[in-house]
Amino acid sequence: MLLHVVARGKLGRSPEADLVERYARRISWPLKLTELPDSGGKAPDLGSPARLVLLDERGRDLDSDQLARQLGRWRDDGVRETRFVLGAADGHSSAEREQADLLLAFGKATWPHLLARAMLMEQIYRATTILAGHPYHRAG
Repeated sequence: MLLHVVARGKLGRSPEADLVERYARRISWPLKLTELPDSGGKAPDLGSPARLVLLDERGRDLDSDQLARQLGRWRDDGVRETRFVLGAADGHSSAEREQADLLLAFGKATWPHLLARAMLMEQIYRATTILAGHPYHRAG
């Protein structure tokens, strides 16, 4: 299953970009990273079967094991792509939220966009290591 992270804004050269790249290199599943401009631009339409995960402050606060189980179920059900979308500063529209298969939050705090992207990459890496039975989850 392809894990596709779509984010508004450019990381540029930053500590957050280094973290994103660090986890991107470590994720063993197929991975695609797409950056869109702050406004305008659109990611390609989702193929079928696919799942859409929006990072949203109104979303569910899943722990790492729960996220891993969800990704594992989708993979085992034949889902070809799970797309994680980080919106612009104003977040996602109501229509976008209604189309999502999962609204995901990182707690009740508001996180800077660049840091949220790095946190997402770490959680994706952690989820894939949990599914692989790798000790990172408990050793990290």
